Amino acid sequence: MTALTPIRAGHEFDQAALTRFMEAEVEGFQGPLTITQFDGGQSNPTFMLHSAGQPYVLRKQPPGELLPSAHQVDREYRVMDALYSTDVPVPKMYALCEDTSVIGTKFYIMEAIEGRIFDRPMMEEAPVEQRRELWRDLIRVLAALHAVDYQAVGLESYGRPGNYYQRQVNRWTKQYKASKTEHLESMENLLTWVPENIPDSDEVCIAHGDYRVQNVMFHPTEPRVVAVLDWELSTLGHPLADLGYVTMEYNADFYGEASMRRPDLDELGLPSQEELIQWYCEFSGRDKIDNWLFYVIYNLFRAGAIVQGVYKRGLDGNASSTTALEFKDECRNRADRAWEIAQSAV
Repeated sequence: MTALTPIRAGHEFDQAALTRFMEAEVEGFQGPLTITQFDGGQSNPTFMLHSAGQPYVLRKQPPGELLPSAHQVDREYRVMDALYSTDVPVPKMYALCEDTSVIGTKFYIMEAIEGRIFDRPMMEEAPVEQRRELWRDLIRVLAALHAVDYQAVGLESYGRPGNYYQRQVNRWTKQYKASKTEHLESMENLLTWVPENIPDSDEVCIAHGDYRVQNVMFHPTEPRVVAVLDWELSTLGHPLADLGYVTMEYNADFYGEASMRRPDLDELGLPSQEELIQWYCEFSGRDKIDNWLFYVIYNLFRAGAIVQGVYKRGLDGNASSTTALEFKDECRNRADRAWEIAQSAV
């Protein structure tokens, strides 16, 4: 479960200014505030706000110089506010502050929801008999997100429909190069392979961009999702990018996470990758998924670029988590595995 800690060095902000903002902008707010910081997450620092009335959660941009198009908390606020009236469970949004003079960065205030957040896809803290149903509901909610009419909820300008993978590859190529610290042959190979192997598909939906067990809150006791969190990378995109992302642990081993590449998944109450794909097809009304390996490779490439940024922020001293420097070899690991899969697909 995600731990709460005192506010870490370098992440302090003017708590009196925040209190004044909430008194003016958050209906029903009652001070004073006591603030702790969530240790999870590598991008946007997140804080629990304990007040005399009810608890809230604050999510803000990190300190320091930011990469272009990164840490857009205003986009997170917008998409969750739009989805609050749909079948996708999200927290209630209370206030967005784009005035960086208040606490030093943009931030937003949202509802604090009670539930379980699992640190690893194995869901070790959950009863064995619940794990398959927890995963099944995770996939059900993903299909529900992709079924949302983005125009009807006011998100028609949330991204550019079409050419999703080309735009994403361009984005993560630029951000990888901006945070590059050494030459990685496999990553250089992927910079060519991925754009050359994009499937011909014009599907458009709201794509979460970071949909995984760790970014979803489940009911305290029941096997169902109560909140989808961490929308920083969301946009109008392609549904199978999200599905490929949520299955990454079935295709590669990541630092600090239990591997799903093991023969005893059934004994542990965990579904296979094939079951996840089958469930998604069931919930989304599909017969099958073509070009599956592309979505796996694309996501490993993208994850390599993202984690390289995490490591670079750690070197620069402005990472959101204390563990950023431990990701030194993770870009290489993900790129090597992606290139191995790409070569096997030839």
